Amino acid sequence: MKNKSIGIIGMGVMGKMYANRLSNAGWSINASDVPEKYEQLQKEYSASKNVSILPNGHLVSRCSDYIIYSVEAKFINEVVAQYGPSTKLGAIVGGQTSCKAPEIAAFEKHLPPDVHIVSCHSLHGPGVDPKGQPLVLIKHRASEESLALVENMLSCLQSKYVHLTAEQHDRITADTQAVTHAAFLSMGAAWKANNQFPWEIGRYLGGIENVKINVTLRIYANKWHVYAGLAILNPAAQKQIKQYAESVTELYKLMLGGHRSELSDRIKTAGAAVFRYDQDQDLLLEDELLDQFSLGAIPKERVRNNHLSLLAMVDCWWKLGIVPYDHMICSTPLFRMWLGITEYLFRKPDLLEEVIDTAITDNTFRADDLEFTFAARDWSDRVSLGHFDGYRAKFEDIQKYFAPRFPEATKLGNEMIKTILERTREK
Repeated sequence: MKNKSIGIIGMGVMGKMYANRLSNAGWSINASDVPEKYEQLQKEYSASKNVSILPNGHLVSRCSDYIIYSVEAKFINEVVAQYGPSTKLGAIVGGQTSCKAPEIAAFEKHLPPDVHIVSCHSLHGPGVDPKGQPLVLIKHRASEESLALVENMLSCLQSKYVHLTAEQHDRITADTQAVTHAAFLSMGAAWKANNQFPWEIGRYLGGIENVKINVTLRIYANKWHVYAGLAILNPAAQKQIKQYAESVTELYKLMLGGHRSELSDRIKTAGAAVFRYDQDQDLLLEDELLDQFSLGAIPKERVRNNHLSLLAMVDCWWKLGIVPYDHMICSTPLFRMWLGITEYLFRKPDLLEEVIDTAITDNTFRADDLEFTFAARDWSDRVSLGHFDGYRAKFEDIQKYFAPRFPEATKLGNEMIKTILERTREK
């Protein structure tokens, strides 16, 4: 079986992760990227006996038995149109994009009819150990033998296979990723707008706050297109990001107006709809578990916060009829952490009452919440309009602001994710 070869077109961070892990497992890898990276990649893999760097995707397509397109969703049609017709007779083709609708459309349009289509998507970033993580497989146009071959090739990742259609994949990734990303992107935008480094401010440290800070920095340390492609090209994602912005705005107006009864009723109604499980069931996360993952000194007394970002998330899920637990089998590490701290807030009645009281009576976070509301609406507008360039400009501007803390935050974030994933696996 190992005489079969795997082609990777696109040697970005995920392409390299696949190339490294699959070649270490003994598979022969043929890989390429844009021409200007050819010499650099040749040097990088000169000592690897199982990785051959080729000048272009035509050569990769002609000699490989399973070809994975690991390119930005924005460019998938263009790249498949260029290299798809060169695909080896009877080969299998798949992609690693986070939005499958344009990917499958490109495959159907540009691949020869004899080619099998088995796509994939590792639901985690390149810095996360794939062992035990969800790996979606989409048998779109293929035999059972072709699917079995792909499963065998990717088994070295030790991930959990989740078999879906392309349509199911896009809906679930919208449910578990799109709004989660929008929330953290908005936090980063708000902190920059207020010229804040939250780990230097006591009210943003400890427990739940550590997740907000670490995950926000983790997202901004990555490539912008990872999030833009999922948000802009997935119709379900656009709808959800729009609803999140509306939920943030409406809840913030209730806070500003001092409408305690209406705010409380809405929050508790949303919580009851989303968290329908046994209240005696253990929480995914405990606040105390997260205290160790802080970029700053935790204050002796916890500072009250109205947690607008979390309240709006549950309100958004309620408005869209989403039950987040339904997709845990193919959720990302970031989503499980986000769900964990949200669940923690809503399943502790005293804490939820404190949050509502803070939202009405405490002005400490008013300026922060104002910028957060602006940011959520702005991200939604950029996504709805399909502005890749506008998305990139805003993302990279904020990225530059936080860049000095990325190394420390990435290291701490990796430790936090490892610890939290071990805890959530036990659940």
